[in-house]
Amino acid sequence: MGVANIAIYGNGSLTDGAPSLEDTFEYLRDHGGMAWISLEGPIAADIRAIADEFSIHALPIDDAISAHQRPKLEKYGDVFFVVLRPACYLAAEARVVIGELHVFMGKNFIVTIRHPDAPALDSVRDRLASSPELLQNGPPGVLYAILDRIVDDYAPVVGGLEDNIDVIEDEVFSGGDQDVSRRIYELIREVMGFQRATQPLDDLLDALHTTFEQAGFDDDLLSHLRDVEDHSTRVIERADGFRDLLHSILTVHATLVAQRQNGESQRLTASSLEQNEQIKRISSWAAILFAPTLVASIYGMNFRHMPELSWLAGYPLALGLMVATSVVLYTEFRKRGWI
Repeated sequence: MGVANIAIYGNGSLTDGAPSLEDTFEYLRDHGGMAWISLEGPIAADIRAIADEFSIHALPIDDAISAHQRPKLEKYGDVFFVVLRPACYLAAEARVVIGELHVFMGKNFIVTIRHPDAPALDSVRDRLASSPELLQNGPPGVLYAILDRIVDDYAPVVGGLEDNIDVIEDEVFSGGDQDVSRRIYELIREVMGFQRATQPLDDLLDALHTTFEQAGFDDDLLSHLRDVEDHSTRVIERADGFRDLLHSILTVHATLVAQRQNGESQRLTASSLEQNEQIKRISSWAAILFAPTLVASIYGMNFRHMPELSWLAGYPLALGLMVATSVVLYTEFRKRGWI
């Protein structure tokens, strides 16, 4: 951690690099040119040494050390302080990682401070090495190249989020996974984090474009910066669309779950009703059969003294009582629709 790279540019090309901050400061005082100093992490001693050399205000220095800033553009005298939130999509984990990059830009210097998950910007150095026309614009040319890289890196993130949403949509309409709601919320949170990283860029780039235009910078640089604005606007619009789409998917998912629960409830209700009907039928026939059984059981007790034993009509009367009781019960249960 600390100073990761120092490059000194003069006359539109890279000169011999300086081995340390002190050598860099001395070289700029003696020979002029422009320095790009890259720091890894908020090393307070290095940042304060740079601030003392280039007369950078204390407020942005404190922000750079503490980090956790939202994207913004601030100007302190002749020094611009830019906070950017780079993002990358980890396909293996299907998630978005958002870093933090701070940039100080003055008349003859660019200082970049990479916090965790920010890109290394090696591709920007390679581009500057092969683009002397950008270096002719000095630090603004370097700042444009950094902004262009950050915004270009948003494209794979947009594609990854779109793939995740497609997967969620398939799961919602297939009615398979019970954990879909949690993943929708997680994806909404990722999209919101991406929005926080990208939405401030429109105002930031517009303010930077106006500043460069008023300072009379090359039209070609202004055109390149306008192109970055266009790309940024498209990314922001896509992110806004993703959030709206996810809220709609969540609503549809809740509706489908409710419909499935209602259907299951109706099936259970129908099953319960059917069971009740079966119980009624069984109970009715049991009651009908119970009445003759009761009469027969009384007559089958075989006691010695039973008044009706001497009746000639006793046996037919018992049978008639059984039949009459069964008919009455059958008729009553039939009226009620139990059988």
